[in-house]
Amino acid sequence: MKHYIGAGNPMRAQFNPLAGYAARHFAWQYDAGIGTLILNRPERKNPLTFDSYAELRDLFQALKVATDVKAIVVTGAGGNFCSGGDVHEIIGPLTKMSMPELLEFTRMTGDLVKAMRNCPQPLIGAIDGICAGAGAMMALACDLRYGTSSTKTAFLFTRVGLAGADMGACALLPRVIGQGRASELLFTGRAMTATEGLAWGFFNALHAPGDLLPQAQAMARDLAQGPTFAHGMTKTMLQQEWAMTIEQAIEAEAQAQAICMQTHDFRRAYEAFAAKQKPVFGGD
Repeated sequence: MKHYIGAGNPMRAQFNPLAGYAARHFAWQYDAGIGTLILNRPERKNPLTFDSYAELRDLFQALKVATDVKAIVVTGAGGNFCSGGDVHEIIGPLTKMSMPELLEFTRMTGDLVKAMRNCPQPLIGAIDGICAGAGAMMALACDLRYGTSSTKTAFLFTRVGLAGADMGACALLPRVIGQGRASELLFTGRAMTATEGLAWGFFNALHAPGDLLPQAQAMARDLAQGPTFAHGMTKTMLQQEWAMTIEQAIEAEAQAQAICMQTHDFRRAYEAFAAKQKPVFGGD
């Protein structure tokens, strides 16, 4: 993968994710604390390339310190979410790479999921149509997921001769839908229907296609108006407590809550309650 190593390596590029950020390989919109990320190669059902993987990873890594971004909606253009890695621009070149080059690539794709899970903002997936492969993993990495009746989600790695263990699928998917259901999807690569996804807890709700993005953005606005420091703490604890015992989790939450009790938002909530008013949070 010689074109992706060294100076100018897009896997190591750095970007500014704030209000003025201009994305190169997807669309980024920012308004009043809400970021909307749109995968926008609709003619190909929004597949990922080496460059878009890298830019997405770097954006989510930078969002970790982007205090002006309170919540993020992740969606796709043209009635589809994402068809996964581009067959011609990624899968073809991968068949010609050496082991060190392949490992650099697979670590980069995993870094995208880690960056999504580690950024403090709630991520809301607005997922219509095709949601496959790496696209399914991006959806899974979101905190909340909304779909439509036509959404089809497929972890189809075995369909191309690879393990179902990709980008954290074997860790994340069983925690969301259960071990047996995840095993079936990861072994067979079949598409999970929207109805199954809703019943199994993959989707928080299903909406009509025209309502999908507005509903996701409405949730983002609601979250952005809340105590965003506390939201970030909630996301951190949801992530970290997977590997804890109950005793460790209870202690960790005691410490997390004591930290939140030091925030101005905690005092604002009390003062608003005492005055019988709705609190206006500042995120600090």
